[in-house]
Parts: sequence; structure tokens; C-alpha cells
Amino acid sequence: MKTNSRRDFIRKASMGAVAAAITPSVLDAKTIPAPEILSDSAKGANDRIRIAVLGVNGRGQNHIEEIMKIAGDYKVELVALCDPDMDILQKRVAEVRDKYDKKIAFEQDFRKIYDNKDIDAVTLATPNHWHALQTIWACQAGKDVYVEKPATHNIYEGRKMIEAAYKYNRIVQHGVQLRSSVAIREAVEHLRNGLIGRVYMSRGLVYRWRPDIGNKGISKKPAGLDYDLWCGPAPMVPFTKNLVHYNWHWHWNYGNGDVGNQGIHETDLCMWGLGVDHLPEEITSMGGKFLWDDCKEVPEIQTSVYHYPKEKKMIQFEVRNWCTNLEDGAGVGNIFYGDKGYMVIKGYDTYETYLGEKREKGPSRSEGGELTRHFQNWVDAMRARDMSIQNGPVQTGHLSSALAHLGNISFRLGKQLRFDPVAERFIGDAENEANAMLSRDYRAPYVLPEII
Repeated sequence: MKTNSRRDFIRKASMGAVAAAITPSVLDAKTIPAPEILSDSAKGANDRIRIAVLGVNGRGQNHIEEIMKIAGDYKVELVALCDPDMDILQKRVAEVRDKYDKKIAFEQDFRKIYDNKDIDAVTLATPNHWHALQTIWACQAGKDVYVEKPATHNIYEGRKMIEAAYKYNRIVQHGVQLRSSVAIREAVEHLRNGLIGRVYMSRGLVYRWRPDIGNKGISKKPAGLDYDLWCGPAPMVPFTKNLVHYNWHWHWNYGNGDVGNQGIHETDLCMWGLGVDHLPEEITSMGGKFLWDDCKEVPEIQTSVYHYPKEKKMIQFEVRNWCTNLEDGAGVGNIFYGDKGYMVIKGYDTYETYLGEKREKGPSRSEGGELTRHFQNWVDAMRARDMSIQNGPVQTGHLSSALAHLGNISFRLGKQLRFDPVAERFIGDAENEANAMLSRDYRAPYVLPEII
């Protein structure tokens, strides 16, 4: 998107559709302060930005690598690691020492990281159920945030994250790196300029090999794990390896299934490429577990449809967790349909176009490096104190995550639902059941604050 288009989107998302969605009982939209743009003399341009990584078992390792990759040129420094599993934490500290010849601080409890005034920013690669609360608390502690997808575990959290970012003037970057992909940004520009005509439908694909995970039952908690801190706002249940460390993705209290895991990259691109900056009015989703008799709660196969009747546009979303065909070579990606052709997005860095009735090949491009560019963009926005130059601002994190949550609510209730995208509330049939799933019960003391 061009700079003017991006600024316009931020303005609309923060002051229009998204702000209006924060109902008066929660927040008067007019009270959201615009981010303060600091003068060059106030920025401390020669100061290094000191960053801590929270959650270092899986994705956090990539965060470490990217921060170290840009550290010198971007004047940033990785200063601390944090994880509730002390065994994993100490292993990562040793790896940083051995790989980068760097001694680094570590904390098991992230709240100590937040109390440290010498730390300027945090990256969050923690489980989904922690993302929003850790983001909000970080904003309140005066720290900028890079939060992995999905930005939220439920729809209500997204509105509170936006409120926190604006109230405390924090740069919150959503970890959908395809927004910083040179190829994908070019692809979206083609969509805007009418290469495939009027774009009326987008399709998201998540075809991932997800095997039977069995059922490991209850077991003794590892000595190095602070399990209370790991559970956080979710219910405290007996320890099981069914959850820790990866398979929490497939349980509703912690994860959001594959549409809310890998799929957030695709829900984000569906909305971005289709040119819609609000949630849909009609949602239907169905699927189930057809493959394995294991402990997963989420569907292995899921199809969701999101309808924008006023715009005459639609999003289709498909999750398949085992053997399947590709669609024009795309297994994890997107397809956009227009009246003059269609576009195939493969992964994070490749697009192809096919034009006319004969599907003649049009423009295409493949270029990597998007994750590094996404971290660089976050640092640029932090130095400028300017949300409008972000490629993955907090508003987009809310919307792309909420789209996935809408599909999951429809699936779990087994009903087609109607939704008011301004109030961000369900209406009509099953509205009471559906609205009850907009948020969750938070376990004290890990409670999402009503007043940010």
C-alpha cells in the first residue's frame, strides 16, 4: 500500500469502524488520543532500543535470530529472554552465548521484565491465550510490542489492545510478516489497480500436515515449569503434555485451531487484498474431526464463509490437516478472484496472476526476506513514534484475528450467524449464545482490565 493509503487505513481503523466498535459502555471513541509524534531532538536517535523476547520454546527462536540480525544497523540490542519453563529458558540463554558470544539476562516471570525500566520493547511468542494481556500490560509499562499472530484469543481483547496502544502511545506490531513482503505488497497494489478487475472474493488456504497427537493424560509437572504462570488467564487444569509445549493450539482454552494459528496470515491477507477494513455481516462455518481419535478439541477439517453483502464481497477459508491437493500450487496461501482474472499467493513471498478466460499468465514475483523487513519496520516505527508507517499495526491484528474467531464461534455453535461490524456484536438468531463467546472468564490475577 502507498503511504497515503496506509495512513488513510490507520485513520479509518482507529477512528472509524474499529473505534466505533468499542461501545460506549467500554470506551467513548472520542477519548482515544492520537499518537504523539516526537521531534527528532526528543527521540534520542543515538540510543539503542533494548528488547526482551517472551516465549522462547518455538517461534521465539526466530525472534532472537531476527533481532540479532538487525542489531548493528538498526541500533537495537537483545538484552533479556523470558519463559515460564526454566529448562528451556536456560537452554536458549546458553545458545545465545555460544552462537553470538553474548551474555544475556533471563527471567522466568515476564512481570519482572515489565518492571525493568531499562527495557524498551518486548516481543511476544507466547501461547495465544496470553497475547492480549501481555500486550496491554506492556503498553501500560511503557514498552512497545511485537506480538505474534493471532494478536488475540477472542474478539473483545482486540478492542482493548487498540485502546491500550493509543492511550499509552505504544507501537504494537502484529507478526504477520507478509505485510512486509516486497512481492505481496506489489500483489496488493495490482489488486488495487484493477489487474484482475473488480475483486469480489478471496480464499484463504491452510493445508498443513497435522498428525494424530494421541492423548497423554495427566502427568507430573516438570520441575522447571511455572505452570500457574503458563496457564495465566486460562483455567488451571491438571498438568498434561497434551498442552505443554505445542499442542495447546488444538484446545479452545489456549489456542484457536489452525484458522487461528497459521491461518491468521491468510485471514489478514484476505481482508487486505479484498479491501475491506471491517468484519463481515454473515458468517457460517462447519467441519469436524474426521481423521484421528485424539485429544484435539478443534476441527481437523473446517470450511468458513464470511459475507459482506453491502460490498458484494465474500471470503472463503479452508483448513485441511492431512493429505490434500494443492490449488494452483498453493497449499498455504490465498487466491483472489476478479472479473478479469485471478491471483494466487503462495506462502509469504510469491504471487502469480492468470488473466482472462484462457487464464493467460500475467505479472508474478517471488522475493524473500519478509520477516527481517517486518522487524525492521517495527523498529522504524518505534524510532519515529509513528503508527502510520507500520506495516502490521494493532488494528490489523484485531481484525484478522477476529475474522478467525468469528468462524470458530459459528463452528462451535453449529449455526450461521449475523454480525454487526460497527458494534462488533452478534444480532438475530443465537445472538445471546454467540455474544457470550466474544470474551472469556479470566483467572485471577491474570485478568484483562476493564479500564486500560
